[in-house]
Amino acid sequence: MADCILVLDAGTTSTRAMVFAGDGTMEAVAQAELTQHYPRPGWVEHDAGEIWDKTLKCAREVIGQDAPRIAAIGITNQRETVVAWDRNSGEPLARAIVWQDRRTADFCATMKADGHEVMVQKRTGLLLDPYFSGTKMRWMLDHDAAVQAAAQNGSLAFGTIESWLVYKLSGGAHISDASNASRSLLLSLDGAQFDGDLCELFGVPPAALPEVVDTHGRLADCDPQWLGAAVPICGLAGDQQSATIGQGCLSFGETKATYGTGAFVLTNKGREIPHSDNRLLGTVLYQENGERTYAIEGACFVAGSLIQYLRDQLNLIGSAAETEELARSISDSGEVVIVPALAGLGAPHWLPDARGVISGLSFASGRAQIARAALEAMAHQTHDLASAFAADGAPWTHLRIDGGMSANDWMAQDLADILEIEVERPDFIETTALGAAILAAVGCGLHADLETAALTMRSETTTFSPKMDGDVRTSRLARYSKALSAA
Repeated sequence: MADCILVLDAGTTSTRAMVFAGDGTMEAVAQAELTQHYPRPGWVEHDAGEIWDKTLKCAREVIGQDAPRIAAIGITNQRETVVAWDRNSGEPLARAIVWQDRRTADFCATMKADGHEVMVQKRTGLLLDPYFSGTKMRWMLDHDAAVQAAAQNGSLAFGTIESWLVYKLSGGAHISDASNASRSLLLSLDGAQFDGDLCELFGVPPAALPEVVDTHGRLADCDPQWLGAAVPICGLAGDQQSATIGQGCLSFGETKATYGTGAFVLTNKGREIPHSDNRLLGTVLYQENGERTYAIEGACFVAGSLIQYLRDQLNLIGSAAETEELARSISDSGEVVIVPALAGLGAPHWLPDARGVISGLSFASGRAQIARAALEAMAHQTHDLASAFAADGAPWTHLRIDGGMSANDWMAQDLADILEIEVERPDFIETTALGAAILAAVGCGLHADLETAALTMRSETTTFSPKMDGDVRTSRLARYSKALSAA
């Protein structure tokens, strides 16, 4: 009986395959690390062929001989990362440009200077920043001979990672779900397909772009050669939208924050097309039968990657889990403050050229102080976002958190203390994958609708309540604000 969902979770540092039962229980998981390529400072690339090969290998590993049990496939992915491939050969034309990549900063600055940002934000909900897909596509067209040649002969295909995986799995379907498409700078939030005027503005040929489709439903079919059965692909969503669904934030005003490589906060805005006066983003949360539910979003580029930096580059810790023990070993950070702008500053500042700062160092500062300051930086960045959301008329009454870093109890409590609201964490924190499972389960008919699926498939939660003294909180935020001005 086909009663399980296969989820492909193509992240930034790894790709995974997971099998979920209809009640949300994860039955199997396989994971493979992805190679990170840094050809120049500020440049980040992936090998799209490696993503495909490792994703397929993981999928085959978790399915084994049980392909008949798989009712549908759900895919969630690192957003904004762009793949260029040839429609004839089905092979990548260049390395994928990753969402963290900053190479188009000058192009974005020129576009801003030419006065385009107001119009672009009004139509797309996005700002002119290297983060988004459209400028990466333009860079490939300007600088890569193979991409240029494919564009000239009509064989060029552009897509984000979910689009690339669907193309490979299906043997040629070129689609992108609305949540991912809304991160491109090329889709009007009220437009069904990519916008011709925006494509012209950014110099991207519409013929190279995928068809924009719903986030759930029967979207494509997997070629039987890959998994042993023609399994339908019934759920697609960018990782942050998927996590929002996995957290059950399906009602207007409900908010989640994911602490993975970066930190991303989304608030459900219902059918209301979001507009921000405080440099937040409007995005598609999900699309069903052509009808869109939107979200307002704040993105910080560095979260878990800061802990990885302390481990791999500075050798201050042996593992991410060690930071909690170090943070608890001291009463405060000794006035050490970290502004983690290692990849520039995201919302609400949007300063791609900002750089990381460690301030307040003294001879008393050691591993523990720096590790604690790194965890405190998560609450400080999130507080910046909370202020912007409130100014945009979307204040948080509570916050649902997930992602790898949320397993850290000390950090979860610190978030509650600095934000002065209750923070709720599910016992199963892999909500990005769970969201894709929920979408696919609804898309293939295992569950009637998203609300029913979320109610059935979500786990129990743990709540952290604020308890920090107000003076301590005020002092912390003042030190952070001073350090932020130096970034």
